[in-house]
Amino acid sequence: MKDGTIVKTGMLEILQKLVGTEHVWAGELMKNHTTFRVGGPARYLVQPESAKALVKVIETCLEAGVPYTIVGNGSNLLVSDRGYDGVVIHLFKNMSRMWIQGNFLTAEAGALLVRAASLACREGLSGLEFASGIPGTVGGALVMNAGAYGGEMKDVVCCAKVLTAEGWIREYTGEEMDFGYRRSRIAKDGGIVLEAEFRLLPGDPEKIRDRMDELKEQRVKKQPLEYASAGSTFKRPEGYFAGKLIEDAGLRGFRIGDAQVSEKHCGFVINRGNATAAEIMELIQAVQEKVYEHSGIRLQPEVKFLGWE
Repeated sequence: MKDGTIVKTGMLEILQKLVGTEHVWAGELMKNHTTFRVGGPARYLVQPESAKALVKVIETCLEAGVPYTIVGNGSNLLVSDRGYDGVVIHLFKNMSRMWIQGNFLTAEAGALLVRAASLACREGLSGLEFASGIPGTVGGALVMNAGAYGGEMKDVVCCAKVLTAEGWIREYTGEEMDFGYRRSRIAKDGGIVLEAEFRLLPGDPEKIRDRMDELKEQRVKKQPLEYASAGSTFKRPEGYFAGKLIEDAGLRGFRIGDAQVSEKHCGFVINRGNATAAEIMELIQAVQEKVYEHSGIRLQPEVKFLGWE
């Protein structure tokens, strides 16, 4: 298919033929697909049901010269108010199947970590308790080596199936994923996680559930879960804690419009209800500048940005 054919036929119609009309939206507001609850329209939002369909959508975008991006649950994403002039490939919901074989749990990229942790618990498998409160998907978690309360993806991932930047489907061992603090082989080299296999340990479902409930209680006490946010807004600088640096700079409760540094946990930027993406971005940048002025440390966002070019 040539570019001219795509232009003549229409990108929307081609995407609908590839994945089904019910899985393609034009002008879909990204605020409906991010935990910040902000973001303008995507030119197209597509929810492929398989790796094969995903590859076809990417090939079509490349052939048409239309930009694309991969989004999971949108839990670590700030989309601009003007949106994204390209194709958002939304892996959450459709590519979210999970299955267990022995002590191994395999999950597709769009599966929520909380669902994976709950499934493991029901089946008496321990190891994913730390992930039971992380709102992201398996794919996003592998890209950023998500972690909490002493656990990380690198501790439990034994294998990952990846669509490489060159277009090949490859399997990497956990060691080959090169996990580090908020980084991985995929974050460095590009590519798309298709599924992951977790090596878990047999355990008592009741004790596993108790540990998950304990961690949930800690989150409720310490994190502003009552507000829309993207979790921890900034990466942890080596030797410091971002929240402490922000608090020491006098920014607890600092606010621009309805965007605010959480009074409960200074490491979180929250949407109090009607914030715009522009207000959240302005607040993030203001926090960076004020913390740098106070401590000489430049905070790096953990949040990813889309549509700001």
